[in-house]
Amino acid sequence: MSLRELYLEMLVDHGKHPRNFGTLPHASHQHAGHNPLCGDQLLVYLTLTDGLISDIKFEGSGCAISMASASLMSETVKDKTLDEFNHMFSRFHTLVTTGQTNDEDMGKLSIFSGVAEFPVRVKCATLAWHTLQAALAKDPNPVTTE
Repeated sequence: MSLRELYLEMLVDHGKHPRNFGTLPHASHQHAGHNPLCGDQLLVYLTLTDGLISDIKFEGSGCAISMASASLMSETVKDKTLDEFNHMFSRFHTLVTTGQTNDEDMGKLSIFSGVAEFPVRVKCATLAWHTLQAALAKDPNPVTTE
């Protein structure tokens, strides 16, 4: 199996069976995000404890890229500080817009390197990340990719 096939298989798996999917009843932060182009709708919930993202879940619907990105984001940012999240988001954005990163290994997030070949899909891949960023900032406005 090629690396590209493995990445596609992982993306499809996370898209169909997202991890950390559901509500978080005692969330300290939550935010809604919408990508009108693809119809993706997300609600991100998180608990911030002593400066760490101690728990995170999301619910919603959308394309495979959007759901897989939210799933992998939730796995990746759990137990990270706000600075670590911001650094990861910056690296992830570079990955999906250029297909590469000149930083340390992106781990499972590397499956999104091919998104750069389809610029319209960048909004799908980054929706959950922008929504989490807005939740952390307690931005009163819903996130939209338009």
